[in-house]
Amino acid sequence: MDGFVGLIARLVRGAGIPDPAIYTRYGLQLPGFFRATKKWDMLVVVDGVLLAVIEAKSHVGSFGNNFNNRTEEAIGSAVDLWTAYREGAFARSSRPWLGYLFLLEDSQKSRSPVSVREPHFPVFDEFHNASYRTRYELLLRKLVRERHYEAAAFLASDPQTGPDGAYSEPAPDLRFRDFARLLIAHVASFAAVRGDDDRA
Repeated sequence: MDGFVGLIARLVRGAGIPDPAIYTRYGLQLPGFFRATKKWDMLVVVDGVLLAVIEAKSHVGSFGNNFNNRTEEAIGSAVDLWTAYREGAFARSSRPWLGYLFLLEDSQKSRSPVSVREPHFPVFDEFHNASYRTRYELLLRKLVRERHYEAAAFLASDPQTGPDGAYSEPAPDLRFRDFARLLIAHVASFAAVRGDDDRA
């Protein structure tokens, strides 16, 4: 995911955020509420203000073993951050922009329907015969609709063409371009206000 994170960093830089405020390799820890710290994949911190937080994850193989782990991690990380924010962990910061970027291996196994067990109560209809690809689409969409994340991007790539940069976007409402536009609008408005304050 380093290439995507690097691209996002360049876009943020182009929106007027100084390079020292963009963290992609070090200084990525933020305090949590339910744990001491959480290491994110990208942070934007300008003069002590937490402006943006990015989580970038991928899933290749072992879908049955790891899907629930990814789901619980995405939900838990957001809840931890927002609770810490509510409790004043980020000092002078207004609500930061939190985004989730996800890349899934595009394969027969990720596209095949998955059965569910319902020993006591029925699962929601959308999960019946849903593939792991569909389950991830549902997860990311719900994370945004429930306001755990400001935006999410869902990318899929197969092992043959992926290393050359080829990818698809399975859901029109979870496109990388829209994800980037929302982030850039957020940081650019902050940079513009900060510039006005500096000139005042």
